[in-house]
Amino acid sequence: MPFRNQMNIANKITLARIALVPVFIVLLYFDTFWTNIIAAVIYTITALTDLLDGYLARKHNIVTDLGKILDPVADKILVTAALVLFVEMGRLGAVVVIILIGRDLLIGALRSVAASKGTVIAAGTGGKIKTVFQMIGVGMIIWKNELLGIDIMLIGQLIVYVSVILSLHSGWVYFQNYADAERQLQTTENE
Repeated sequence: MPFRNQMNIANKITLARIALVPVFIVLLYFDTFWTNIIAAVIYTITALTDLLDGYLARKHNIVTDLGKILDPVADKILVTAALVLFVEMGRLGAVVVIILIGRDLLIGALRSVAASKGTVIAAGTGGKIKTVFQMIGVGMIIWKNELLGIDIMLIGQLIVYVSVILSLHSGWVYFQNYADAERQLQTTENE
C-alpha cells in the first residue's frame, strides 16, 4: 500500500512530532531561562504523543508500515538532536552521547539484519527501561534551570549516566538474543 494511503491520525501525530523538532532545536539553542522551559515542554509533549500515537494505532487497528517506520525515527531524531546539542552546549560529555547514539545505531543495524532473515528481535524490558531513563534525563537536562533550589540539570545528567549503563546492558542482551535466534534457525535448518 502506498504511504499516502497510510496517512491516519496516528501517523499524522508522528509527523507532527517530527515537525516540532526544528522548533525544539531553535529554542534549546537560545539557552535562556524561558527558552529552556519552553523547549522542555515541547520535548515532554512530543514524548507523550509518542505514547498517544501508538495507543491510537493499536486501539483503532490502524497500524501501518509507514507508522512502523516513522515512529522510531521520530523518537531518534528528537533525542539525537538534544544529545548532540548537549555536547555543543557543554551539558553532556561527547563520550556519553557517542555511546548512546552508537548503541542505537548498532541495534538498528542488528534489527535490520535479523529482519532480512525473517527474525524479529523485539524490544526487551531492559531497552524499554533504558528509554524511560533516557527520556526523563534528557528532559531534565533541557529544563536546566533550578527548581525549588534543586539542580535539575545535574539530576538529569545522573539519570542519563544510568541510561548509559542500561543501554550497554540492553544492547548486549539484544546481541545475545540475536545469536540465540540464529542458533535456533540453524538447528531447525539442519534437522
